[in-house]
Amino acid sequence: MSRAASRAPFGARLASAMGARGPLCVGIDPHPSLLSAWGLSDDAEGLRRFSLAVVEAVGDLAAAVKPQVALYERHGSAGLAVLEDVLEVSAEAGVLTIADAKRGDIGSTMAAYSDAWLGEGSPLAADAVTLSPYLGFESLRPALDAAAATGRGVFVLALTSNPEGASIQHTGGEHSVAKTVCEAAGAENTRYAGEPFGSVGLVVGATVGDAVVRLGLDLAAMGGPILAPGLGAQGATGAVLRATFGAAAPRVLGTSSREILAGGPSRSGLRERAERTLADLA
Repeated sequence: MSRAASRAPFGARLASAMGARGPLCVGIDPHPSLLSAWGLSDDAEGLRRFSLAVVEAVGDLAAAVKPQVALYERHGSAGLAVLEDVLEVSAEAGVLTIADAKRGDIGSTMAAYSDAWLGEGSPLAADAVTLSPYLGFESLRPALDAAAATGRGVFVLALTSNPEGASIQHTGGEHSVAKTVCEAAGAENTRYAGEPFGSVGLVVGATVGDAVVRLGLDLAAMGGPILAPGLGAQGATGAVLRATFGAAAPRVLGTSSREILAGGPSRSGLRERAERTLADLA
């Protein structure tokens, strides 16, 4: 039996991890300023020491870790080699990985991205990858099908909290772009009927306020998990998540990066901040 055939769908694995550990995703964001604050060099070796320290400290606490791909790409091939190691070490530690790559393209190019981030045997294959749907949701078809075939998942950008996002995502009135993306993800998740979560999730910022209600997004009916960046340094709390997402709150994987990473390089500091965030999410 192949690895893909023996792997449960991503949504089921994420639901299990959230039930066992809590709904926390720790972002691995090796910004130059953080590397400096940790006393590390802004090169591939500093990147490696930073990233593996985070996995070692919180890998048994978080449901998932989310390496920010751009911060590895800036170091070229050496940085991508570190990312490959991070994904491998995370798998060995039993923590799910979400590659924050925000990929989106058409045709054979999208298929190539899918092979890289979701393909069986790829050194960059994560448990899930973030995708951008702004060339049309159906342009993501190669990734959606690859995820289903390999037991992996995707998180599609739907309603982000950056001010510029509203100029696209909120347009369309009753049929806003964000609502269209949400409904398309829900339709895709019908292939995961019977699973606790579908494997097609959405990215919805933790600090979007009343936009979920105002734009008519039925996130509970969407069927997949919700990746919600913005905990901690960006101002969101567990109470904010519960108020923002309402009936869909049990599907929310809250993401904290800077708030937790500021506890390093001390292992105990990282763990204490992760544990504090988990308590707030409970």
